[in-house]
Amino acid sequence: MRYCYISRNYHNPKSAGGKAKSDIEDILQKMGAHNLGWKRTCYKNKIIEFIQNLSGVIKAALSVHKGDVVVLQYPIKKYLKFLCWATHFSGGKVVAVIHDLGAFRSKRITSQEEANRLQGADVIICHNEKMKQILLDMGITRPLVCLGIFDYLGGICQDKDMAQESGEHSVYFMGQLASSSNQFIYNLSALLKTTTFHLFGNKFEQELLPTDCTTSYHGFAVDMDIIQDPPAEFGLSWYGESLTFGKGKIGEYMSINNPHKVSLYLRCGTPVILWKHAGLAEFVDREQCGLLVDSLENLDDQLNTLTKEQISSMCANARRVGSLIAKGHYFETAFRKAISLL
Repeated sequence: MRYCYISRNYHNPKSAGGKAKSDIEDILQKMGAHNLGWKRTCYKNKIIEFIQNLSGVIKAALSVHKGDVVVLQYPIKKYLKFLCWATHFSGGKVVAVIHDLGAFRSKRITSQEEANRLQGADVIICHNEKMKQILLDMGITRPLVCLGIFDYLGGICQDKDMAQESGEHSVYFMGQLASSSNQFIYNLSALLKTTTFHLFGNKFEQELLPTDCTTSYHGFAVDMDIIQDPPAEFGLSWYGESLTFGKGKIGEYMSINNPHKVSLYLRCGTPVILWKHAGLAEFVDREQCGLLVDSLENLDDQLNTLTKEQISSMCANARRVGSLIAKGHYFETAFRKAISLL
């Protein structure tokens, strides 16, 4: 049995999608998998990217051998059905790894259209139990394996306990800082009094911050630098406008999704702050590597109710999980389980 994957062009390999997919390629390569496509590239020109990816798909379809197990990272535009057909025609099997569900994130396709695409795979690796149930409700009949959490390769993490004394807590957020995408940042900044809030990313709007707030902007940060020197006690995974979350399509999607940002925070050895109904909440609760909240409206008080010993325990668990994330443990485990179901 030969394990195979199709490397692609990632015009932004450090984005969440590009990093997650290239990490899975690297884990598969470490497991001895064969790349059926072209060598990974990072062309930013969209025309070159299209040609590179399309020709790689065609090359892969012509390269499948009988007995091959081909890993396809979904979404893969409109190529999934074709690649599943080509793999099965050649006597191979397909394991689809879900990164995003368009029927829930962008809503550009219906759940039925998405289910029809995914049904072409022989086994599907999804994010978590909540996403698994959604897929079952959509009519998916293929075997489903839960990933647990995305891996995050690279970087050197210090074995450092970030726990602080009560009343001296700190939180950091990495990502899109524009109010049009994440108004919650500025709403939260107006409420925090005893917690320092560190921001890293693009499109920061200084004029929206209260003059006496505890929020600090540090510009765009390279992930490997953050891993080596975590800037705060907790990493915050939150999106949109609301401090109570769960509203609109973003809240709906986050209830089934595994944000790549959480993997980065845990890779840094820092516990996460997460909505208690998020897709990753069960994982964080089981591993005791973060704080689950209904709302950010009383974040100061919620952090101040924790003892330094409790936070130290969370930090230790975050470092433990982070060391597994750094090794590709979660995808490799899910993939081996998927292979056993073929």
